[in-house]
Amino acid sequence: MTPVVNKTLPEFEAHATGGVKVTPQSHLGQAVVLYFYPKDGTPGCTTEAMQFRDRYKDFQKAGAVVFGVSRDNMASHDKFKQNLELPFELIADTEEKLCHMFGVVKNKIMYGKKVKGIERSTFLIDAEGVMRAEWRGIKVAGHVDDVLKAVKALKKAA
Repeated sequence: MTPVVNKTLPEFEAHATGGVKVTPQSHLGQAVVLYFYPKDGTPGCTTEAMQFRDRYKDFQKAGAVVFGVSRDNMASHDKFKQNLELPFELIADTEEKLCHMFGVVKNKIMYGKKVKGIERSTFLIDAEGVMRAEWRGIKVAGHVDDVLKAVKALKKAA
């Protein structure tokens, strides 16, 4: 079941760094930002993670928790998180359950070959577990600011 804007999230369970379990109920009372990215340690993903890191206190002030999601395993995530000093947890979606649920697995052409990859996408879930916004196929530049604006608008609407 794919999540739909203005609808409650379907059931799922995911595991993140720091031993955190993420479900639609695990963070009720807080807005949740789920950002999907292709791969730990690659240039665009590193830049995006650092931008979320640098604005993390602003997200917290606005009542939101941030999770990065990729198909990398926990060891890769731990290293990526440590190297960049990320203050938020990373979800290891090695079986692509969340990626498929949110519809971010896309066919891409890399070096002339068709491959399945993750389309850089972000989803905003409100404090009641309802998806309020989605950004798909995004460019890294300016994206974190757009997401933060949407989080702040949620808080005002509450």
